[in-house]
Amino acid sequence: MDQIRKQFPLLNHSIYANTAATGLLYDDLLEWRQDHDLDYLIGGSDMKGQSNKMHSETRKIVGKFFNCQVDNVALVPNFTIGLNFLVEGLSKKEKVLLVEGDYPSLNWPFESRDLDITHIAISENFEEQLYDTIKAKGITVLALSIIQWLNGIMVDMSFLKKLKTDFKDLVIISDGTQFLGTREFDFSNSGIDIIGASGYKWLLSGYGNGLILVKEEVKERFALVAKGYGSGRNMKEYNHVRTFCKHLEPGHLDSLSFGSLAFSLEFLNKIGLSKIAQQNIALSNMAKSSFNELGLLEEVVAKRNYHSTIFNIKANKQVFDKLLQNEVVCVQRGDGIRISFHFYNTIAEVGKIVKLLKK
Repeated sequence: MDQIRKQFPLLNHSIYANTAATGLLYDDLLEWRQDHDLDYLIGGSDMKGQSNKMHSETRKIVGKFFNCQVDNVALVPNFTIGLNFLVEGLSKKEKVLLVEGDYPSLNWPFESRDLDITHIAISENFEEQLYDTIKAKGITVLALSIIQWLNGIMVDMSFLKKLKTDFKDLVIISDGTQFLGTREFDFSNSGIDIIGASGYKWLLSGYGNGLILVKEEVKERFALVAKGYGSGRNMKEYNHVRTFCKHLEPGHLDSLSFGSLAFSLEFLNKIGLSKIAQQNIALSNMAKSSFNELGLLEEVVAKRNYHSTIFNIKANKQVFDKLLQNEVVCVQRGDGIRISFHFYNTIAEVGKIVKLLKK
């Protein structure tokens, strides 16, 4: 990991505990982006004319990375746009279940439309409450973040598979923006029907790129209407195949942004998702144990058996300012301070934050 950390110059002078807000840019990606723009500078339209091939290759890389059929991969500028296209095509007959306090860009697209919506609060027995509510209310669409943005609570992935087994007509839509890139994820063998994510956080891909993955069997539940000429799949050879995901790509796709996504997925692959997951689990376990000993975690977080690498600790602005003064990059969220770790963080850095909090 020491060699990998050298890719991230910011780590030389700060403890970066803010990937939940923005993932870091790294040396190899910067070099690729500079080469890309130099090619654009010199080649102009000739260079940009090759973008369709690059976007096609990006879909293949995304599909392989998450085990999803390439025709069921959509490239979107960000999660929010892709989800709005999807929700616009959702029948008003669907009964939707949302989580209170979930990421606004997940809840608002549903709440701003004329849909039958039920909300549920997060508790220690979150999964049991979800199950009981789905059964009692006849829920047909569950939309939730795999990892909650405010406090890092992570839904049990095996539980989502159980939901799909027990409720055959249930469509599960997930925001994976705070999840994808933190550990291995096999979309085809998951209980999730649709997952989307922006690439600028844990996927380290910079801004302007995102993805939507869709399972074949739920496409009939949506009547998508978005259309446009700009997307790469408007080429003549695709005239006979106007796919579901084509409606999620109505406009031009930026070669710099989606080239960055492809590059970063390959970068993460070289490191190894299993190694990334192992490091993140170790960071999470130490942080949760230490923060809990200091009495800094919500009761609902402390009592759950597993957690992500995102934590919201009970602390005021004075503590926040103290962390910033000691070169800890974090952010105030909700009623506390949100601290988040990725594989480029170290156990020693977690220990330094704990020492500062003890003071």
